[in-house]
Amino acid sequence: AEDEIILFEREMKEFWTKLKGIYGTEQINQTLALRDSCKESIQALSEKWSKKLKEGDLMIDKIQEYNNELLQQNQCISENQGHLAEIKANLNQEEQEQKDLSESIKQLKEELLKKKEIISSKNKAAKEKVERLCKSKELFEERLGLEIRKIHNEQLQFIFRHIDHKNPDKPYMFTLSINEQGDYEVTSCTPPLDCIAEFQLKVRETNNFSAFVANIRKAFTALCYK
Repeated sequence: AEDEIILFEREMKEFWTKLKGIYGTEQINQTLALRDSCKESIQALSEKWSKKLKEGDLMIDKIQEYNNELLQQNQCISENQGHLAEIKANLNQEEQEQKDLSESIKQLKEELLKKKEIISSKNKAAKEKVERLCKSKELFEERLGLEIRKIHNEQLQFIFRHIDHKNPDKPYMFTLSINEQGDYEVTSCTPPLDCIAEFQLKVRETNNFSAFVANIRKAFTALCYK
């Protein structure tokens, strides 16, 4: 705009120079007045557009500043969304881990309860066997000359006498327990018998405890007369 104004003024000067050679002073003065009026109008218009250009530049700067702020906000929102997505993923993972842990604890509790029930059942069966053995004590003592003692670790010690006629008080004994499977198990035998394992297996199969004790006494008697 300023370049156009300069060019216009140059053309006007040339025009006035030519015009002076053709017209008189009065006409020139009128023309000069008209020129000055045009010049003022052009100056006012130039100032107006210069102001608008400055306002436009300010507006552009404001828009650019707003765009920059908007870009930063969008970037911040994007970062926050990524962070929230990561937090959500972590929460989902923790929830799944908590669920798996709860399920594992539930299974362990169920297994523990089953084991307790099994152990309780085995203990009950073992206790019942021991009680039956104790109830048979008088019968064994009377008919087989047998003494039964309850010793450590819930074991029963069976002591036979009157086997050796030369030494009626000589003891022949074995110790019996109930193992974790609820079966009879001979833990010691004095004097030792080669057939004790066979007797133990048989009583587990038949559950005929009276025959088991009788067979051991017969084995001790046979050992005495060898």
